[in-house]
Amino acid sequence: MSETRDVVIIGSGCSGHTAALYTARANLKPLVIEGHEPGGQLSMTTLVENFPGFPEGILGPQLVENMRKQAERFGAEYRMAHLTSADLGKRPFLLHIGVHQVHAQTLIIASGASARWLGLPHEQQLIGHGVSSCATCDGFFFRGQDIAVVGGGDSALEEALFLTRFATSVTVIHRRDALRASKIMQERAFSNEKIRFAWNTQVVEVLGDDKVTGLKVRDTLTKEDRVLEVTGVFVAIGHVPNTTLVTGQVDLHANGYVRTGLGSFTNIEGLFAAGDVQDDVYRQAVTSAGSGCIAAIDAERWLETLGM
Repeated sequence: MSETRDVVIIGSGCSGHTAALYTARANLKPLVIEGHEPGGQLSMTTLVENFPGFPEGILGPQLVENMRKQAERFGAEYRMAHLTSADLGKRPFLLHIGVHQVHAQTLIIASGASARWLGLPHEQQLIGHGVSSCATCDGFFFRGQDIAVVGGGDSALEEALFLTRFATSVTVIHRRDALRASKIMQERAFSNEKIRFAWNTQVVEVLGDDKVTGLKVRDTLTKEDRVLEVTGVFVAIGHVPNTTLVTGQVDLHANGYVRTGLGSFTNIEGLFAAGDVQDDVYRQAVTSAGSGCIAAIDAERWLETLGM
């Protein structure tokens, strides 16, 4: 089967849903390919308290479901499928979605970024119950608690410093005896009385059934194990932008994120990027939604210039 669409959106997180809403209201009948992680990272979040308009907060899965229903109301079509290949050298773009071919006049990449996890038992099932990858999202829930941050770069120390606003103590767990973070970040962390360091240490198990009750950690030199008594752990070992299918076709930054110029424009005419796939700085639900709006307006206006 083959079909042609004015707008195809890859990804169904905040940026994808918002792009779908705006392009649907512009009567462009967007097709949204939900991808391998429908709802994005919000689908793994419990209570979201920093998205405007919800004074009592809202559950992450409910927020993305509301966004989807709103876009569908105006004519957005969602397809539970994976993009298997994309030829961005053709006009219109040629997309293979399973056994189907879709020709896209414009393509909005909103495929997000995936947090790097430790790959430990219980880790995934305790996401949102003591395990997190976003201090800005979840730090408030750990007020007065002893928690840990895993990592040794700028991101890890930024998370740790932010978490000291809420936690009683923050233990930075690093598998070496020196940090990779910039000097200024190290100085800020070392001077903060709430931050402790577990050097030459790696997490080998996240403890707890319904919520985090501690971490089993191992000394990388002596190989001795011990239990670190914390009620939360923030994994800050980086994110990976989901750009596999467009790598080599679109300009990327050195860290793999899609490079955008003014607004959401990429180096390819008709190709736009929104959300965490191009944002390695803010990575918030509200900023993703905003960039989805920008991409939708950019795509609509671009189509207008071509008389479509």
